[in-house]
Amino acid sequence: MKASLIRGRAAIGGAILLAACGQAAQAAEMVMFRDPNCGCCEEWAKHVHAGLKQEVKVRQDRPMAQVKAEMGVPGDLRSCHTMEVGGYVIEGHVPAREIARLLAERPADVKGLAVAGMPAGSPGMEMGDFKQPYQVIAFGDFGQRVYASYN
Repeated sequence: MKASLIRGRAAIGGAILLAACGQAAQAAEMVMFRDPNCGCCEEWAKHVHAGLKQEVKVRQDRPMAQVKAEMGVPGDLRSCHTMEVGGYVIEGHVPAREIARLLAERPADVKGLAVAGMPAGSPGMEMGDFKQPYQVIAFGDFGQRVYASYN
């Protein structure tokens, strides 16, 4: 009896956490900066829109190097597109679920998340069954740390 009560409470807690993730992601405006000639940026934006059920506003009004420098994206973590959402910077092909997690947890020491380069198999870089392992890196004044790994 006690075990089933614990499982029930855990299930309810999990459902509440998932709902909070979705609400936090939906409440934050998402503005993506991209090069107008990049096709993978469009595919990634579709992934984020589908995963977070929210419109991604696109801006192409400044050179990407300037955007990345202004937002404090470390040089070794840069990719093709950059997004602002909920006070955070998202660089490159970060999966929507990691963005939702970031917005739900709201770690004060994290400035943003990044997937460096353009790894095959990451959102927007799908290549059939071919996938490269990659990491989502959290960055901030502390430096960098692994936020999630995809193998």
